[in-house]
Amino acid sequence: MARLLSAAQHAAPVETKQQRGIQSVEVGARLLDALAKRREPLALSALADAAAMSTAQAHTYLVSLTRLGLVKRDALTGNYEPGPLSLRLGVMNLEQQPAYRAAAPRVAALALETGMSVAVSVAGPQGPTIVRYERGGQPLHVNLHVGTVMSLPATATGRIFLAFDTPASVSAMQAHQAEADLPSLNARLDEIRARGIERGIDAPSPGVSSMSVPVFDAAQKMQLALTAIGPTGLCDVAWNGALAQALRHAARDLTAALS
Repeated sequence: MARLLSAAQHAAPVETKQQRGIQSVEVGARLLDALAKRREPLALSALADAAAMSTAQAHTYLVSLTRLGLVKRDALTGNYEPGPLSLRLGVMNLEQQPAYRAAAPRVAALALETGMSVAVSVAGPQGPTIVRYERGGQPLHVNLHVGTVMSLPATATGRIFLAFDTPASVSAMQAHQAEADLPSLNARLDEIRARGIERGIDAPSPGVSSMSVPVFDAAQKMQLALTAIGPTGLCDVAWNGALAQALRHAARDLTAALS
């Protein structure tokens, strides 16, 4: 009997002690959490209030967070926003998402097939944000890269999000972009939904055109936009042209992979 009790005691799960951490790191993380929840650049006082700490305490932590690249301070406004290290960590997190992992190899193949540059964009805090960019064979006189935020009303990518993303996601992005005349866009958005594809010709940059399609998951929720970009004249922007067909095919493949 004694042996049985001893064996049972050894088999019982041992209560795990709470691991010791560094309190100052956890306090500093409150500032990062507050910045992430507000989804906009914040002045020192507003950020301190959001993190429930004094302005002096917040400033001390922000000095270190800025040195680490987790936050940065705008030279003109003095507001704090996510820094380059935070952005890299965010992209790393995105790279682990099923939609991104499914899209990555398809984007490279699409750029090779069409000769156009291809961007993968997701809904970001400031607007549709490029998270992968594959350069095509044609040079572009426009500065696009991972981290570029696209205008909602002025780009094909942005209008795809306006047409297909959830109202809550669209509203959050609109709060951080220039006001758009949405009533005048409604008819165009209906057309985009009917076609399932949007284009931009010489807009927003002269000499550059694009076509964009949405990618959905099994629940028919938009996950990302695929956008092909090239020089006007070389970029086939016909609604049923070769580029449009290639984009639609890629979007269908990705949606199937996520279903």
